[in-house]
Amino acid sequence: MKKTVLLLFGGASSEYAVSCVSAACVADNINKELYQVCLLGITADGKWYLYSGDTDSMRDLSWVNKEEYLTPAVISPSKTHQGVLLEDGTVIHVDAVFPVLHGKNGEDGTMQGLLALSGIPYVGCNTYSSAVCMDKVTTKILCEKVGIPVVPYAYFRKNGFDVQKAVEECEQKLSYPMFVKPANAGSSVGITKANNRDELVKGFEVAFDNDYKVLVETGISSAREIEVAMLGNKDAVASVCGEIAPGADFYDYETKYVSDTASYYVPARISDTLSDTIRACAEKIYRTLDCAGLSRVDFFLDENDVLYFNEINTIPGFTPISMYPGLMGKCGYSYSALIEKLIENACEEKL
Repeated sequence: MKKTVLLLFGGASSEYAVSCVSAACVADNINKELYQVCLLGITADGKWYLYSGDTDSMRDLSWVNKEEYLTPAVISPSKTHQGVLLEDGTVIHVDAVFPVLHGKNGEDGTMQGLLALSGIPYVGCNTYSSAVCMDKVTTKILCEKVGIPVVPYAYFRKNGFDVQKAVEECEQKLSYPMFVKPANAGSSVGITKANNRDELVKGFEVAFDNDYKVLVETGISSAREIEVAMLGNKDAVASVCGEIAPGADFYDYETKYVSDTASYYVPARISDTLSDTIRACAEKIYRTLDCAGLSRVDFFLDENDVLYFNEINTIPGFTPISMYPGLMGKCGYSYSALIEKLIENACEEKL
C-alpha cells in the first residue's frame, strides 16, 4: 500500500523561490509507485494551500496564481488528525512529511515544532537541532566546545547595538577582509564582504535588515569551499567531499541560484587523507548538534590546507545544481533512491 507523503514548499522566507524549485525537483523524482504525493504550498506572505497543479508552475513561481488548483489547507496540530485539514473540515491522512523549506519559518525549528505536535513523521532534524543549526553563532559556540576548528568571529545583537564599539571590537579580534552575516538567514542571504571600516559599517546595516543577531568572521585567505553530505539517523554516514569554486568574490545567493557561475568538483580536489579528516569532522558536527535525517556540512580550507568549519544546513537545496543530491549520487544514491531513503528514515525512531 502506498504511503501518502506531503511535500511542503515555498514559505515566508527570503529563500521562497529556491524552496519552490527544490520541491518541484523532489516531486518529479519521487517514486510514484511507492508514494502518493500531496503538495502543500506556503506563499511568501504566509498563506497555505493544497496545490494540485504541475511542477513547472512551482519552478516559475506562478503556482500561486493557479486558483483552480489551490485549496486552503493547513497541517493540523492535533494527533487525532495526523494530516492536512481542509477548510470544509475534511482531513487528508499523511504518513510522512518532507518539508522542502529553506531558511526562516521552515528550517529553523518552527515547522518542526508544528510537525512534532501533529505526530506525523517528517524528514530532517528535530525542533531543537533545526533551531541550533539555523543560528550560526550558537552552532559555532557548541562546536568550539568539542574542539571543532571554526573561523575567528565576533557577534552582535541589534538591541543596544553601538556601531563604533562593534567596529573597534572586530578590528581588535579579527582582520580584513571580514564577512558580515545575519546569524539566522540561509543561502548566503544578507552576507557582505568588508575590506575596510566603511564596508564593515555598511555590512552591519545589510545584515541587521535580515536578522536581530549578526556574525562577523575573518575572511580565510585563498579559501576553498568543501562540503560533505550527511545522511541517516543513528547510523548516519558522510558522503565523499565536494568542492565549490565560486567564480565570484564569494559563494553568494546570486552565484548559488541565479547566475550559476560556480564550478563544482565531486570528489573534491584533495588527498584521500585530508578527505577522511574532513568527513570525520562532519560526522562529529552532525552528532554534536543532534542532527538526524540529513544535513550538508560546509568547510573552508585555507592555502595551507588548514580546515575551518563554516556552517551546517539541515534542509539543503535539491535543485539541479545543488550539492547535496550530487554528493549522495557519488555514494550510489540516485535522486529517487535518495528521496526514498530520506522518507524511510523519517518513519524510523530518529534519536
